Amino acid sequence: MVLDPFTLLVLTSAMAAASALYLAAEWGSVRERSLLLWSAGFAIITVGCVLALLRSRGYVLFGIWLPNGMLIAAHWMFLAGVAEFMRIRLPRSWWLLAVVWLAMLLLPDGPWWSKAMLGVQSLLIAGITLRAGLLLRPHGGALGVGAAQLRFVLLAHGLFYLAKAVSAVALDAFVNLPSFHGTVILISLVEGVMAIMLLAMSMTGTERHRREERIAQLAARDPLTALDNRRALYLRAPQLLEQASPASPGALLLIDIDHFKQVNDLHGHDAGDRLLVMLSDLVRSVLPRGALAARLGGDEFVIMLPSACGTTAQALGQNLREAFAQQARAMFATPEPVSLSIGVAWFDQPGLDLSHWLKQADEALYASKRKGRDRMEMVPFSAAGQPHG
Repeated sequence: MVLDPFTLLVLTSAMAAASALYLAAEWGSVRERSLLLWSAGFAIITVGCVLALLRSRGYVLFGIWLPNGMLIAAHWMFLAGVAEFMRIRLPRSWWLLAVVWLAMLLLPDGPWWSKAMLGVQSLLIAGITLRAGLLLRPHGGALGVGAAQLRFVLLAHGLFYLAKAVSAVALDAFVNLPSFHGTVILISLVEGVMAIMLLAMSMTGTERHRREERIAQLAARDPLTALDNRRALYLRAPQLLEQASPASPGALLLIDIDHFKQVNDLHGHDAGDRLLVMLSDLVRSVLPRGALAARLGGDEFVIMLPSACGTTAQALGQNLREAFAQQARAMFATPEPVSLSIGVAWFDQPGLDLSHWLKQADEALYASKRKGRDRMEMVPFSAAGQPHG
């Protein structure tokens, strides 16, 4: 196959159309707006290429700047998709590009416009694309593989158009560009085909990685309280356990709701769910940085505090019990007060797993239940090392 401009335009049209359809199908299944915007961008490129093909065969339906303006609009869609993916609101000034695009549609096709408008178009596409690439930066963590690849492709694509703009304006003063006109068009079309292929692959990989992250997060979250579930607790706890030592022990608080069954029996299971959500909100409000909280199941919750002293754990548990008892009384009337019982164990030996410390905390929790509920019992310091203040 000869890579002449017509053949490259056909390839570009086919690849852009396939990319638009594939991203639209992906959007249909996951409803991520960035996919829809990217799909629209490829659809616009498809229409622009078809118009260019018709023009090359003598069917002049529109001026030459309509396909070129559509290329700008397509890249703007890519930018909007990246902003949506990164949860960033674009400044209103970017909407002015729509005015520039509409103005380009009204321009004549005279040869004296060619060099200037080629430079303007290339600069606009370069600015839009480079901005999209720069938006893809990590926030509190590393970019996924797809997003990192998309960032690289966008930046490289933007730099290509920047070089194209410079060549159209600056080099013509030293080089007779018209003599290389066919070569410049051929290079641009080849780069366009490669960019479409890489952009489509990167955009799909970017959203797929986010979807996998979301699935992993859902698998690690308790669906009612949005705290970590038991599985996530057992995955994350070893890191805290490894940091502990006899000189710097951590505290594990095992929490259970007293008379929870009365709430379900008297007010229904929806009321019980509301109580669990209220407790999870309180847990989040008192949780210090670096600590871990999870719902074990039913009405049992766990808090793990790294490098905790006795007074820290006691103050946190006391605040939690008081706040919960006050809100529970206001929410539901029960024959017996709805309160919290808490058992505390001190983990100070990295070689022991979570089950060992949960068993110790469960014994302390049982002691608090046996002594009348609505209290906090701690494993004796001699059983788990002396916590330091």
